[in-house]
Amino acid sequence: MFNSINESSEKQNNYSSSGVRIWQMVSGILAVLLVGVVILGLGYELGVRQNGGENEVEVGSETTAEQVSPQEMLAEILPTGTPAVYGAELNVEYDNVTAADPESTNQTIEELSQLDHELELKDPELERYINILYHQHDGMSCEFCCGARSIIFENGEPACGCEHSFAMRGLTKYLITEHGQDLSDEEILAEIGKWKVLFFPDIHAQKAAVMQEYGLDIDYVSLTSNTNRGLEEGAAGGGGGMIGDC
Repeated sequence: MFNSINESSEKQNNYSSSGVRIWQMVSGILAVLLVGVVILGLGYELGVRQNGGENEVEVGSETTAEQVSPQEMLAEILPTGTPAVYGAELNVEYDNVTAADPESTNQTIEELSQLDHELELKDPELERYINILYHQHDGMSCEFCCGARSIIFENGEPACGCEHSFAMRGLTKYLITEHGQDLSDEEILAEIGKWKVLFFPDIHAQKAAVMQEYGLDIDYVSLTSNTNRGLEEGAAGGGGGMIGDC
């Protein structure tokens, strides 16, 4: 009898040991699966955080979360209507510069260019003029017409002889002399950038598409100043598209 009892006890102990081992194995498998789920979840969240703003495009105050083609981007970046501050004063509209109406385009460019010839700046206005067009955001160039570092030299003298640069210099002088108290240097540079987009619409659309692809914010200063100069080089379909005589 004692042998039977001992054998029964040994069997029970064996069953208990087996149960413990099975439970340990199941627990280990569950732990591994849980760790894997956590790692996958963290990886997905990290990917979302890294890529969430990649396709965001900002032009002025407009934002879209979808990838935009250069053709669609052109409609996003082209300014339209009458400039709020000075449009009525100078009798100019953004819509006057268009490939569909070369006569209106060249007339508008000529009117803005005339301001460069008529207005002469002295310090402190000259210093501000140099800061806006030469120093701020590495300056404003007319790189699609010439390879000058900026449309002015460091002393404020003209560095580019194309009509587009005359127009941009003329408008800068006008905004400084007539609206310098109301507009910051950044706002004046942005306004000049709008006209540069009108003068070279297609290549700026290409550039904006590349900036969007890189996840960069797009506004008229970052798009047209020397901050991102040459970023569009090598893009498919890049180059060309000048509006108005050079």
